[in-house]
Amino acid sequence: MSPEWPSTGLDVARLIGEGWRPVPFSEVVLKIHGRCNLACDYCYVYEGADQTWRSRPRAMAPDVIAKSAARLGEHVRKHALTDVSVVLHGGEPLLAGRTAIAAAVDRFRAALPASCDLEVTMQTNGVLLTDEMLAMLDDNDVGVAVSLDGDREGHDRHRRRADGRGSHADVMRGLNRLAASHRRLYRGLLCTVDLDNDPIRTYEALLGTRPPRIDFLLPHGTWSAPPPRRPADGQGTPYADWLVPIFDRWYHAPHKEAGVRLFEEILNLLLGGQSRSENIGLSPVAMVVVDTDGTLQQVDTLKAAYAGAPETGLTVFGNSFDDALTHPGVVARQIGVAALSQTCRTCAVRDICGGGAYAHRYREGEGYLNPSVYCPDLMALISHIGRTVQHDLTLATAAPGR
Repeated sequence: MSPEWPSTGLDVARLIGEGWRPVPFSEVVLKIHGRCNLACDYCYVYEGADQTWRSRPRAMAPDVIAKSAARLGEHVRKHALTDVSVVLHGGEPLLAGRTAIAAAVDRFRAALPASCDLEVTMQTNGVLLTDEMLAMLDDNDVGVAVSLDGDREGHDRHRRRADGRGSHADVMRGLNRLAASHRRLYRGLLCTVDLDNDPIRTYEALLGTRPPRIDFLLPHGTWSAPPPRRPADGQGTPYADWLVPIFDRWYHAPHKEAGVRLFEEILNLLLGGQSRSENIGLSPVAMVVVDTDGTLQQVDTLKAAYAGAPETGLTVFGNSFDDALTHPGVVARQIGVAALSQTCRTCAVRDICGGGAYAHRYREGEGYLNPSVYCPDLMALISHIGRTVQHDLTLATAAPGR
């Protein structure tokens, strides 16, 4: 396909000449295994436009892990970083096995100087969270986040095995083990929004294991391949309509039942804070992905856009992490307002929304210089949260004695 923005139109050399400098990577997503034991029908890796996983190794070889760790150590020392994170990802990372996972964690810890703290976490579907696996993760201090889409009916609608069997029962067995005997490792749940599921019923199902945090994810889609039931004319707010009742329940609860990342990020930005999420706000994204073959990639959700979308043309064997910092796709995630479309730049909620998730801005023939395909939903959700907060602030300032 012909080059699109930011591959064309973003002058990185000019930005550097004018004094802009990239933010060093503080997070490495390590694709330790490239296959999965589920066949979720919405998966951006296996069902998305980019099918390059087919030609890549099933699992990350020891030399790729070693070189990736060395590259991170090199990056940490060059930029005097004091804390970084490694996220074990896939595919399904637990398919790599206990021995390989433990060895990878050891390799990364050994590669970093004592002056830098390393947090290792994992994103898993939870099916393989056996007692033995959890004991190994506990021994190696690996935090665990699990994908769960609600109750059995809601979860099993999409998160099935290749033979069609649902995965909810197996996931809950692993999740209950994690939440009980290994609770210190429990980082939270990721839930993909499904408009066919009742929002409050879904939320209450997610609360069952008392997760420290819930992350609601919008299904990946673009202007060229819109998400389910996202109106093509840009009107309507079905995803905001689904999320607002959960926000109201969560916000007005006497005691917070769990952190909800999307809501917390929006509240933080509305009150003048900085974004800590790549999907909202304008803070620089400082993350690099290493695939099973050692290629350096941008955020892998770009696989939903087109074949080869996350690629940088770099590898851990031939390039440093610093080489990736000046790739146009990486730069676009770090320059804030300058990477937004004209529509977004003049929007009232620009600094809160930040254009939404980068992958969701893509339109074939134009690239990523567009509003999010979820623009109306983001506007409606942010506006509702803003009105709620403003109402409470007005009441607080009008209270007697103020």
